[in-house]
Amino acid sequence: MPHSLLAFPHESSLPIWLVNDATWPGILEKFPEITRAFAKAQGFEAKVGTHCLLPDTDGNILGVAFGLDGKDAKRIDPFLPAKLVTLLPDGVYRFETQAPNPTLATLAWILGAYSFDRYRKRPTKSVRLVPPEGVNVDEVSRIADAITTSRDLINTPTSDLGPDGIEAAARKLAEKHGAAFTTIVGDDLLKQNFPMIHAVGRASATPPRLIDFAWGKEGAPRVTLVGKGVAFDTGGLDIKPAASMLMMRKDMGGSAATLALADMIMGANLPVRLRVLIPAVENSISANAFRPGDILQSRKGITVEIGNTDAEGRLILGDALALADEENPDLIVDFATLTGAARVALGPELPAFFTDDDALALEISRFGDKENDPVWRMPLWQSYAAQLDSKFADINNTGGPMAGSVTAALFLSRFVTAAKAHVHFDIFAWNNATKPGRPEGAEVQAARLMYALIKDRYAS
Repeated sequence: MPHSLLAFPHESSLPIWLVNDATWPGILEKFPEITRAFAKAQGFEAKVGTHCLLPDTDGNILGVAFGLDGKDAKRIDPFLPAKLVTLLPDGVYRFETQAPNPTLATLAWILGAYSFDRYRKRPTKSVRLVPPEGVNVDEVSRIADAITTSRDLINTPTSDLGPDGIEAAARKLAEKHGAAFTTIVGDDLLKQNFPMIHAVGRASATPPRLIDFAWGKEGAPRVTLVGKGVAFDTGGLDIKPAASMLMMRKDMGGSAATLALADMIMGANLPVRLRVLIPAVENSISANAFRPGDILQSRKGITVEIGNTDAEGRLILGDALALADEENPDLIVDFATLTGAARVALGPELPAFFTDDDALALEISRFGDKENDPVWRMPLWQSYAAQLDSKFADINNTGGPMAGSVTAALFLSRFVTAAKAHVHFDIFAWNNATKPGRPEGAEVQAARLMYALIKDRYAS
């Protein structure tokens, strides 16, 4: 079903001319004199990201001119036309000149109009777009819905989305697509050999859990998604400073990205056997919280010394990845808001990814560029594995003061030994400022590119 921000073609839609230094003069000269005079009076020069509402001879809106690129632009952002969503008055619009990527421009139009209004109602606008010819409206709508639903999850504070809320969201998605759904909760995690998930989450009033659902035909290529679902992270006994806790509701961003990707895969009915694993916990503080210096057993049989209780995400992922690995899947993809080190290295807009599969890495980079879902490969530099050495256990959960995202990825790689391929995404899951198609607040990173990759790999 087409998204509500899209409209079918009709005569009343207003044209948007996407222009640059070279094309604007030729388009301008075709307008009535009053329109040309108005544009000149406004000083519109087709600079990147600028717009001008153009009047007709009766003073009504004739259309919109939008600066798409200029002589100094090194790259045209495919999402850039979506900047208009928040600038234009209510109405129905169409691209009169072709966007560089019509599909991405349409998707960004929907994503750019997103707002989180669960707790504060905002004035609503109705700025709708007639999709350009050739755009698969159903697929764009499905992808947009998956992303906006997961943005809502990340934006929701832990008071309304604890580990049980993550479970409820996953269950709702599984039911939507007819997937088989199970959970392991509380002390049952110990009985079924998920000791690290239990240890991290046991101090919370809401019990920890492992969410598990499967979809698709047996015998199809196995794709397993694993998402970090830390509903809130105090840091545990190695407590975070107050300022660092302000955004910790987004520490379940990995689980949200996983659910978004799963929704895309199932909605497109891709020919894979999909499994989704989400360890959902709250890293809290109480008398039974796990401690620095504790040595934890793991599902993989690896013993882990706790160097810092604030490095909890890799612990719960370790148990979940070990379970995923037991099926020897064709591909394991994990998403996690794992390290501040990745943000120091690459900033908030460019998630790091790690894999020892060079062919897969090239595909990821290619689809990241193609889908305007950027990521950057970081090395699984084996020499740094020594930073995880422990005198008392097989491995420590923290490394040294440098290369923190690399040592975290190396830690996770210890729990994947049988899968044909594994990629780990260290995401930020947040936009610090509004950009076209990416409003300030929650963001789903790397899911769109992995959907395109999986579709290309298994459905082509």
